[in-house]
Amino acid sequence: MRPRSLDEFAGQAHLLAAGKPLRRLVEGSTLHSMLLWGPPGTGKTTLARLVAVSAKAEFYSLSAVLAGVKDIREVVEKARTARAASGASTVLFLDEVHRFNRAQQDTFLPFVEDGTLVFVGATTENPSFEVNGALLSRARIYVLKSLIAADLELLIDRALGDAERGLGEQGLSIEPAARELIARAADGDARRAMNLLEIAADLASSGMISEAIAAEVASGGSRRFDKRGDAFYDQMSALHKSVRGSDADAALYWLCRMLDGGCDPLYVARRVLRMASEDIGNADPRALSLAVDALATYERLGSPEGELAIGQAVVYLAVAPKSNAVYTAYKAARADAEALGSLPVPMAIRNAPTRTMKELGHGAGYRYDHDQPDAHAAGQRYFPEEMEPRTYYNPVPRGLEIKIREAIARRRGGGA
Repeated sequence: MRPRSLDEFAGQAHLLAAGKPLRRLVEGSTLHSMLLWGPPGTGKTTLARLVAVSAKAEFYSLSAVLAGVKDIREVVEKARTARAASGASTVLFLDEVHRFNRAQQDTFLPFVEDGTLVFVGATTENPSFEVNGALLSRARIYVLKSLIAADLELLIDRALGDAERGLGEQGLSIEPAARELIARAADGDARRAMNLLEIAADLASSGMISEAIAAEVASGGSRRFDKRGDAFYDQMSALHKSVRGSDADAALYWLCRMLDGGCDPLYVARRVLRMASEDIGNADPRALSLAVDALATYERLGSPEGELAIGQAVVYLAVAPKSNAVYTAYKAARADAEALGSLPVPMAIRNAPTRTMKELGHGAGYRYDHDQPDAHAAGQRYFPEEMEPRTYYNPVPRGLEIKIREAIARRRGGGA
């Protein structure tokens, strides 16, 4: 059921609708090197073929999982022969280009540069991280999106009605609820949708793919999630930003998306600890304690019981008052510590456990705060003498930091 033309192609309207970049490329019969970046089953290989066919170019397909430099050189020789014989261009399609290491990717460069090859790479990973900068600069990136349910339902109907390449000769029908269920289980992946449909067709002894058959076929399907890829980091970013934005419902949704996709709950719990310090801080110090308790609860109970405690912590953090004052103060203090070098500790606040150290002046002039009014030795200096005192920590007027802000203002001599 691989599309033979753009008219048969489902999805990717942002690239293939009238006047859009790839549509103009295919219809104009022009070629340039490109990277097709998107989830599995979105049509990367098909687009590469259509581009080559439209330009009447030779097409060679390799997989980075199985191919090596020797295979590339063989294609280069064939490309040179075709160019010399008829002037034909050659498109080399490399699936999963991110599986090639840097040295292997460099193999393409001279042949792309001199026009021997038009390189088309496909990847499910972010090319910014996985593809050499030199190769990136010579190839345009096209981003493909997951297919929506309507696209997948269209493909299911097309496969059932196509007697040449699909299941049309079997005379199968499908219940609307079954079609919807299979499309949803495919999770944006056309290849998965076709695989599920084939299995359902084998089970439909009565000639009808029922909702019950579709449910049986779709059971146990997992949503798209890759702990090493962009889906992982994008979903974690969504969870963190939902907490920061005080949207408890969205935060719970992204938490469940990650857990449903197979993310290690302990990893999520550790990230929740970070959120508690970075985004809530001293506006509600209980947030950090609750996050620690959630991690400990999961370690004791395991899955699925312990995941509820992580959910409780996520909701608490989302609705808690927010402050990044400690986070900002820490970064500023760290920058000074790195930039100013090893400035000596002021003598008054140095440790003085021995007579010799006291004779050398360690601790001289130190005033014990608990012996001072309000337990505060006003005017005592704690920064190095070579460094002007800094103000890193500025509590926000939210939550407990309101009180902290007032206390700091009193010690600084008034003014919030």
